[in-house]
Amino acid sequence: MKQFKSKTAVITGGASGIGRAMADRFAAEGMNIVLADIEETALGLAVRQMRTAGANVIGVPTDVSRGDQVEALARASLEAFGGVHILCNNAGVASDGAPSWAQTAHDWQWVINVNLMSVVHGIRAFVPLMIDQNDEGHVVNTASLAGLVAMPMAAPYHATKFGVVAITESLFLEFAMQKTKLGASVLCPAWVKTRILDSARNRPAELRNSNQPKLDSNLKAAYSKRIEQQGLEPAHIAERVFNAVRDGQLYILSHPEFNNAIRWRHENILNERNPTLEGALGGMAEELKR
Repeated sequence: MKQFKSKTAVITGGASGIGRAMADRFAAEGMNIVLADIEETALGLAVRQMRTAGANVIGVPTDVSRGDQVEALARASLEAFGGVHILCNNAGVASDGAPSWAQTAHDWQWVINVNLMSVVHGIRAFVPLMIDQNDEGHVVNTASLAGLVAMPMAAPYHATKFGVVAITESLFLEFAMQKTKLGASVLCPAWVKTRILDSARNRPAELRNSNQPKLDSNLKAAYSKRIEQQGLEPAHIAERVFNAVRDGQLYILSHPEFNNAIRWRHENILNERNPTLEGALGGMAEELKR
């Protein structure tokens, strides 16, 4: 995608973190911005701040786990700006760390609804209209490094993020097969300074656990430490996203130091070799054993 000025970008999870940074970056190119988020107060603040900075932006409160609300988001985007050229399926959550068998049905359903089904809803609601526009455009799906390598105690998160990677790979090939003017990228960042560890603030009441023990007290502390020490600013990630959209790049990675972990996993598969706990956890192995 080469032309950005006066085109429209829709960004879910857009009120904060990576989503907000992407909105600012696309706005800097003169794009119209549609911010979608479940947190209405944060959404309103983000819209006001961006308008003060000169952006042409609207905010649409949206629960991306619900297909009807994502379809409403598409209608609102068309009504406001007449078209959609970049779709960023960015909203995501993470449940508390626990073995896969101890994650409750509510844990699994919540993470699947937000991380995986929101991407499905976004593709189904927006891609047909983007194709019909017969104009260049791009879909960016936010996955994670957790969509390329697996660690213990986060099975729902990994399952959904691996799914987002696979969906985006299929989408990329489908766009080429159908000879569309659209491109696709999958964002796979490692540590970023966001509020992902505070995801429960937006967990719906009907999917909260009535009684679940804290099964790994060290996990959140270890992740928090890594984010503090190695976390990139969302603006850095947004710049990588913009470059990928401009260049038609499918995979967007953030931390080259994790490339060996990705290579190690794929070599394990090709060599039919079992992974090791130390290899999967890397430098966090000792932290999680304490």
